[in-house]
Amino acid sequence: MRLPTVHIDTISFIIGFAAGSVFWWLLGRMRPLARQIRRDMAESNESAQARRTSNVEENHRRNTLRAAQGMHLAAPLFALDEILLAPRLIAPLPIIEPGDPPIIDDIVTQTLPYLPSWPELAAVYSPASIKIEEALLGGRNLVITGQPGLGKTVALAHLASKCAKRDEDLGKLVEKVPFLLHVADLKIPVKEKKYILDPIIDVLAENATLFDAPRLSEFIVYNFQSGRALFLLDGYDELAPEGQRIIVEFLSTLLEVYPKIQIVTTGCPEKLGGLVGLQFAQLALMAWGPPQHNLFLEKWADLWTKFVEVEAWSHDGAQPVDPLLLNSWLDIDDQAMTPFELTLLVWGAYAGDCLGPGILDAINTHLRRLAPKNVPIAALEMLGMQVVLTLEPIFDTRKAREWVRSFEPPEERTEELEAEIEEAGGEKQEGDTRKDKKRKKGKSKKAAPAPGLLPKMASSGLLVSHLNNRMRFSHPVIGAYLAGQALAGYNADDNLTSQPDWSGKLLAIKYLATTRDISDLVNGYLSRSALPLHTHLLVSSRWLRFAPKNAAWRGKIMTQLAKIMQAEGLPLGLRGQAMAAFALSNDPAVGTLFRQLMQTNLYELVQLAALGSGVIKDSKAIPELASIIRTHNLASRRAACLALVSIGTPDALEEVARSLLQGDEDTRRAAAEALASHPAEGHPMLTEGVGMEDVLVRRAAVYGLGRINEPWASELIEKSQVEDDEWIVRTAATDVLEARAQADLRAPKRLPPPSEQPWLIEFASTQGMGISPGSPATDVLLLALKSEHEETRLAALSYLRLTPSEGVLDSIYQAMYSDDLELREACFQVIAELGSGGMKLPDPQKIGLG
Repeated sequence: MRLPTVHIDTISFIIGFAAGSVFWWLLGRMRPLARQIRRDMAESNESAQARRTSNVEENHRRNTLRAAQGMHLAAPLFALDEILLAPRLIAPLPIIEPGDPPIIDDIVTQTLPYLPSWPELAAVYSPASIKIEEALLGGRNLVITGQPGLGKTVALAHLASKCAKRDEDLGKLVEKVPFLLHVADLKIPVKEKKYILDPIIDVLAENATLFDAPRLSEFIVYNFQSGRALFLLDGYDELAPEGQRIIVEFLSTLLEVYPKIQIVTTGCPEKLGGLVGLQFAQLALMAWGPPQHNLFLEKWADLWTKFVEVEAWSHDGAQPVDPLLLNSWLDIDDQAMTPFELTLLVWGAYAGDCLGPGILDAINTHLRRLAPKNVPIAALEMLGMQVVLTLEPIFDTRKAREWVRSFEPPEERTEELEAEIEEAGGEKQEGDTRKDKKRKKGKSKKAAPAPGLLPKMASSGLLVSHLNNRMRFSHPVIGAYLAGQALAGYNADDNLTSQPDWSGKLLAIKYLATTRDISDLVNGYLSRSALPLHTHLLVSSRWLRFAPKNAAWRGKIMTQLAKIMQAEGLPLGLRGQAMAAFALSNDPAVGTLFRQLMQTNLYELVQLAALGSGVIKDSKAIPELASIIRTHNLASRRAACLALVSIGTPDALEEVARSLLQGDEDTRRAAAEALASHPAEGHPMLTEGVGMEDVLVRRAAVYGLGRINEPWASELIEKSQVEDDEWIVRTAATDVLEARAQADLRAPKRLPPPSEQPWLIEFASTQGMGISPGSPATDVLLLALKSEHEETRLAALSYLRLTPSEGVLDSIYQAMYSDDLELREACFQVIAELGSGGMKLPDPQKIGLG
């Protein structure tokens, strides 16, 4: 069969070919224009959406600011901004990348181990720190850690306030829209991803105006999609493990659907749960030291005199006491004192209602201040105990009524029962369909103002009501203190021992230890192996502070702490925690122990003991510290200088001044940087030193001035950089000014994929290997961990922590017990982070280490 002959008209072919060529040429030229048109349309739609929600945004910012200003202990008296001391975070260990400029560390960073679980030592020695907004510049999600009462909620409220006001200090974050919530506000879990914002919308709808309510959902979705949303979630640290798991699932889905947002939440340093797996950067909140204590007293005195003292209710006809006398009477020499505790002490002193001079007296006073009239303290204690025993820091009001029903007056029980029946009937009528729940304001009710004890506690400020009939104590310390008092009369040790660790339980035991012997609890707690982190020992050591000095269990804890502190070869990050536990134990024998340890020839132990002596301000240790400056290695000499300045007596400061004038070059610099921590005597010495004839004194003084964040210090440094005759001094001034510009480098940042890291690609090529896109490159990184270059080893560790398989853990363990001191400390911090995330870590002794 022959195929038909196809005839092609030449002219038609040429015309068709030309037309097609022109068409494709025009299409090719129009593609960039089309893309531009699409971009313009998207921007136009975005701008239109922003205009539609602008009024909603301004109202939301005002509501957020109003709420944030009341999120602190003294809210009944002052707004947050009036009494606030701006919170700061301990600068995290930097992520090392080969080829990047090194971060210049001062004497404290080089001498004090990185102890995020013990920020009280940072309050004494002032290591490098950053603002919360600076920490966000790296693009990471953050979890702010600290013990209860340290000020984590205030830190979130402060950040929310700055965002709400568009504070210029925020820099690149100035247009962020804050969404400030407590975990108790969220009705979760959410069944479908597309409804992941519903819990947030429901909460904000409660305070929205009738005009804003229809546009609220659009406003929230827009800000989460565009990445303008800054989600600030308080209360994660208060939850038991199951509650934390639910929150982590919610945050994981939220980040999956809206990956552009940033989240800041709060955490307990030892119990971060799934936040570690979500790659939240852990940053420790700085504790308060003497400078902050004094500034807070000055602020309180000024505000009390202006606004409270003039009110008739603030005094019963008696003449007000001079604030200077009150502030001098207050004993705030306790280095472990939290802002929560200091606030209650000062409040009780100024109000004249304090039951005693101690911290426990101040807490008890505040409880009586908050307790509703005619409500027995036993009812409050029962509620606190049930919260701990049931692991429900956020509790259902109906269940809580059963807990305290026996304390109800008989005439109120019938009324309360009727209210419960009515409430249950109302809930049944609400229904549970998705259509009915669409943005109807008021659909979820707050705890009903029914008769009974709970509404009275909420009205007094002891409890906080949330959506969906949920409540919580206004502060976890208050609930834990009440629980500790109640547990003294119950045999609940088995219940507590069987519980997983969570902040409410551990805090309740701390206060229980003040009322009765907890030897059985301690023995059971310490019997559980927690190597290599010794978590149970270090956590239980915080119970020593308020416990009786003759408690039988104190000796067991302190003996084990001493073993860890003296164990050569263990990371300083671990041994330093043992030293911190000693220093904050409030035990009179600790000073003697530190002085004995300073007489050994073990350099790391001497370094730690010297730092510990400075924390407790042991003036008897001055001769030993002076001897260390003359005879020991540089790290020990630095520690001795820091400790002497912390002790702060004339004899101690004289020894440091002598070192500044007569020591070798490194000792002079250590002395000058240490003196920067003593404003009264140290600052004048450095000001004088920068103008002395001795070039080494001038150079050291410049480094010391670099640790003083004041305009006058900056002016002296800049003057030395330009006018000093000696290049060695000018170079020192340049180094100091460059170090001050490195705040951005300390912000935790996202790591690019291994396949996009030039240093790792180059290293892989030297090993004859390649890195595929999307691959974790574990084999290459394990080889890099053994590189001869220190910065390569540290850079590899930053990636290996993200894939902690058995083989990776084994390599990190080997490095942690090696002779490479810097890698050892970095590995310990990785292991500590994984442990706080709930990973079961192998016992190093069982694999021939430790």
